[in-house]
Amino acid sequence: METPADARARRLFGGSARALGDLAGSPFRADRDRIVSSPFFARLGGVTQVVSPGGSGLLLHNRLTHSLKVAQVARAIAERLTADEDRRALLVDLGGCDPDVVEAAALAHDLGHPPFGHLGERVLDRLARQRLGLTDGFEGNAQSYRIVTSTEIRGAATTGLDLTAAVRAALLKYPWTRLDHPDPHPRHLDPPPRGATVPPDDPESGSSKFGAYRTELEDLRQARAPFVGRIADWQQTVEASVMDTADDIAYAIHDVEDFYRVGVLQQGAVSAELMAWQRESGHFRAVTGPALTGASRRPGAAIELLRRQLHHKDDWIADDEAFAAAVEHVRTELVEGLLALPFDGSIEAEQYVARFSARWTNRLVDAITVTAQPSMRSGHVLLGSAQWHEVQVLKFVHHRFVLARPDLALHQRGQARLLATLVEALWEWLLDPEEESRLPRRLHDLVELAEAELHPRTVDRISRARGRAIIDFVAQLTDGQAVAMLDALSGRSGALWTDAFVL
Repeated sequence: METPADARARRLFGGSARALGDLAGSPFRADRDRIVSSPFFARLGGVTQVVSPGGSGLLLHNRLTHSLKVAQVARAIAERLTADEDRRALLVDLGGCDPDVVEAAALAHDLGHPPFGHLGERVLDRLARQRLGLTDGFEGNAQSYRIVTSTEIRGAATTGLDLTAAVRAALLKYPWTRLDHPDPHPRHLDPPPRGATVPPDDPESGSSKFGAYRTELEDLRQARAPFVGRIADWQQTVEASVMDTADDIAYAIHDVEDFYRVGVLQQGAVSAELMAWQRESGHFRAVTGPALTGASRRPGAAIELLRRQLHHKDDWIADDEAFAAAVEHVRTELVEGLLALPFDGSIEAEQYVARFSARWTNRLVDAITVTAQPSMRSGHVLLGSAQWHEVQVLKFVHHRFVLARPDLALHQRGQARLLATLVEALWEWLLDPEEESRLPRRLHDLVELAEAELHPRTVDRISRARGRAIIDFVAQLTDGQAVAMLDALSGRSGALWTDAFVL
């Protein structure tokens, strides 16, 4: 007898050639197995989450452990939602919420992240557009979609991982291209969906976030076809919304956990910021925007800027009472709780961190709701108001006391320069006619793939194909491979047989 999952799979296969039950009894579990068996998934263990795995000398989250935690949280959310009889009809109307689909999408959502994480993403986007002439540039989410649909070669055909339409649709956190799909493009909506906004310093560049390059547009359309008429064409599927929410939850919790372990998050600094705002919130609210920005180093000013930013961007949910309650809850849990005792590596300290993470995860997962008519800035699955504000404050603590540090900026500037130099060196190598037969085989294959898929077939097609191939090639490296490859290309490495060159 056909199960409900199999029935849904028949509608959502989207051209997959394999039979139902291949590998794992469920097509969506088969998708999950293919993702975790991919070398692209394994490489995430060497890719930056915040601090490069090869540079910290410490046990911090990388993209692999982050993806595993997102999958764990996402599945918990999906199982909780589908167990609620009152929500089942709404979930079916919106296209369904299968825990296997959600878990598979969560495992795959960061496959396209390049070396050095979000910094690498920004650098490769700038180089792709300004140096290599690629209108689509680079975007980590679009690169993940490209990997599962195009650049992972299986057998004689280039089919990606051959995933079901449901999982591919669930990967589309931003279900649009950079510039022209769908029509009207989401960046022209008022307000634009989250991620669809245009960078103020580059208004012609299109959306800052997008889910697919134009080379994968037909695949995007096919994956989303079963949801036409159920959700807006710019809106995430329910399963994508679950994955996106789980990503936010995992990020907010484990980055705080990481930098507590390292000793970067200090009780005094975090306490001063939160408590100053609590004491003087009335005063801060009376300060003009420019004056507040100029005094942003004063304790309390930065979190007041956050409060104003939330009202500006997310007035559909931003609430001053909820924000004040969130500041108090984070202060109690973080300042008086986790940060009160320095991490010393003991079993007791590890248990302390584990309890903190479990308590927060359970609190946030239990606050998940589903709505038939979400805000333009939200998905169908979202956190309750109180918990949404708490996540914003947790993320603020991470940005304020980790990402804004000058010592981190020092390393990141070096990493940005490394990637730019590597791209330039590979471009010169690719243009050398005497070296064509000695190019890395994967780079050679990626050039052929890009030449076959790029349209229109204008005179600059070969140049654009080479540019896309270089971006694809560099994006598939780990942090360590990128460093080792540039060392070799610069004549600084004495090593010959390393994993940096088996590509």
